[in-house]
Amino acid sequence: MVTGLKYLTLLAAVLACSPPGRPPDEVQHVEDGYDLWLRYRPISNEMRLAEYLDAAAYLVVEGSSPTLRATRDELTTGLLGLLGTELPAETRVSRDGAIVAGTPGESAIIAALPIAEELRVAGEEGFVLRAMSVAGQQAIVIAANEDVGVLYGAFELLRLIQTQRSLRDLAITSAPRIQRRLLNHWDNLDRSVERGYAGSSLWEWEALPDSVSPRYRDYARANASIGINGSVLTNVNANAQVLTPEYLAKVATLADVFRPYGITVYLTARFSAPMEIGGLGTADPLDPSVQQWWAGKAAEIYRAIPDFGGFLVKANSEGQPGPQDYDRSHAEGANMLADAVGPHGGIVMWRAFVYSNELPVDRVRQAYDEFTPLDGAFRENVLLQAKNGPLDFQPREPFHPLFGAMPETPLMMELQVTKEYLGQDTHLAFLAPMWKEVLDADTYADGEGSTVGSVIDGTLHGYPRTGIAGVANVGTDRDWTGSDFNQANWYAYGRLAWDHALSSEEIAEQWIRLTFSNDSAVVAAVQVMMLASHEAVVNYMTPLGLAHQMARGHHYGPGPWVEGGRADWTSVYYSRADSGGIGFDRTATGSNAVAQYFPPVRDRFADRDSVPDDLLLWFHHVPWTEPMRSGRTLWDELVHRYNAGVDTVRWMRATWETVEGKIDEQRFLDVQAFLRIQEKEAEWWRDASILYFQTFSDMPIPAGYPRASHPLSFYRSLSCPPDTRKPRCEAIY
Repeated sequence: MVTGLKYLTLLAAVLACSPPGRPPDEVQHVEDGYDLWLRYRPISNEMRLAEYLDAAAYLVVEGSSPTLRATRDELTTGLLGLLGTELPAETRVSRDGAIVAGTPGESAIIAALPIAEELRVAGEEGFVLRAMSVAGQQAIVIAANEDVGVLYGAFELLRLIQTQRSLRDLAITSAPRIQRRLLNHWDNLDRSVERGYAGSSLWEWEALPDSVSPRYRDYARANASIGINGSVLTNVNANAQVLTPEYLAKVATLADVFRPYGITVYLTARFSAPMEIGGLGTADPLDPSVQQWWAGKAAEIYRAIPDFGGFLVKANSEGQPGPQDYDRSHAEGANMLADAVGPHGGIVMWRAFVYSNELPVDRVRQAYDEFTPLDGAFRENVLLQAKNGPLDFQPREPFHPLFGAMPETPLMMELQVTKEYLGQDTHLAFLAPMWKEVLDADTYADGEGSTVGSVIDGTLHGYPRTGIAGVANVGTDRDWTGSDFNQANWYAYGRLAWDHALSSEEIAEQWIRLTFSNDSAVVAAVQVMMLASHEAVVNYMTPLGLAHQMARGHHYGPGPWVEGGRADWTSVYYSRADSGGIGFDRTATGSNAVAQYFPPVRDRFADRDSVPDDLLLWFHHVPWTEPMRSGRTLWDELVHRYNAGVDTVRWMRATWETVEGKIDEQRFLDVQAFLRIQEKEAEWWRDASILYFQTFSDMPIPAGYPRASHPLSFYRSLSCPPDTRKPRCEAIY
């Protein structure tokens, strides 16, 4: 119990941001974004601080594994920062106010507690957090069946304290819904990052294995704090060199750093590696010499990295080599690799993002058409990795029709945390609402309630292995992600990977409190901005179900006029704009891609009267003059949506101004500058798109809406610099 003079002394130290025993210059924190949501700044709420100091007088962590040492370190660091006092470590509970952490296997204290049922529910990676009596004293218990669960529980406790939740009636049992929760890094060996907007790759390949950056540990801590347990280090457009002994030694060093934080390392496998680094004349998956080569390579990898997770493979897509080069199926290619890693406990994640070199009738049909005939043909340690939608990470897509359509093949979902098509580092676009749209969508594969979430977590079809992947948005920028608000998408991905039932509102509020402030005015203002941001971007980029209207190559800024070359790499292929209307007919009168969905989803999407407005032009070619549910014509509704996007960004800017002085100045100014850019670029998107589509509709802009500042020729002439990191068009400012 902390009372009297001791409490007042501690409180004064905390409010002065100078924990006892530490000189002021050691605790001055520059808010540059590096700490992410693990800021551990002093609690200024006196009532909560008193409660936490009473509850956390000392620390008992039984066990000496690297993971439990990491747990002890995190609790010590976090509580020192939050409470302003270092908790003494003890080996037994002797008085009120202890935090007790451990597993029944390593802690006699935990083993003696009446929480066996809670631990059963927690499973292999979950944890139990309880305020309860231990040895006759009040304590906070962090218990789990495995060490990594204790670590996850420690982060949850710190999160509760950071967000100033009461611990008095603490009773949480939490377990991940999905087994493998991975970040996919599209990082190249030269340290460039495909679709990366936050600097270079974190992995310093030239310095490894001898020099180990401290950022590796901080990266692992950040991932563990939100439940991510796997990292695919290399680009899906793979380089076979990463499988050579030189690079495997480097990968092993990273694995050693990540291991205490529960992070398993995976690599991308280039299908033609036996030819490129193995000296073989073929990569045919049915050739015995190829099979032997991969088996030997897998054994070599596992000697270097005993807990190696397995391979992620992109094959026969966008020119990548694969089994179809030898007239073999995707299943035959995946199974060959699965047989190589299977004896070591590894898996193969085979990407379903495929499309052939021949121009298709409709590109969004191809994955379903190629993979559904192979359901049940894959080895048990193969997971098929499908994007959230059938096209390519667009601002809005319907859910991928493969979800629910392959009951005999575990499907894992691939999300893009990096915002390739959503304003990259510049635009505020909180992606949890977009991901929730997909996760909560009902496939009707086994009747009502067959959500996409229930497919990927294995409950619908009984998948023995489950997974989810997020294409990472991190790099060497000091703030990790290129902007403060991009951190929220990394955080949201991890939280949804752990529990996809969480709401966007809940995740946003947590992140704001952890990252900026517990001030209710800040939380309210920033949360409403975040929750509105994705819809704003959809409106000014691709309203009403339009897709792929971005500029060619870098995908930054509008390019609805893009044509020439391969048709399904152009914007005009997807808009199908002509004098009669706009939109891609995917009903029975068109490509019939809608037939890939189960009824009643199929019927709802196919019917012009029931299809959601948000997906109208994805599934239908609609006349410009057709009335919409709003009472406007399609043309007027399109203009309205573009303007609504701009108006929302303008409102977001004004809302952000209300928190000035309530968060640190530097991050306030950084966000303010990005919002200024976003507003200008939203206007650019609106004006360029409306002027272009007006050439087909030949209809006036409705009264009350602004006219473009420039003619269409001006917008078509803009050429963003060929810098994939910062491809902004300064001419529009």
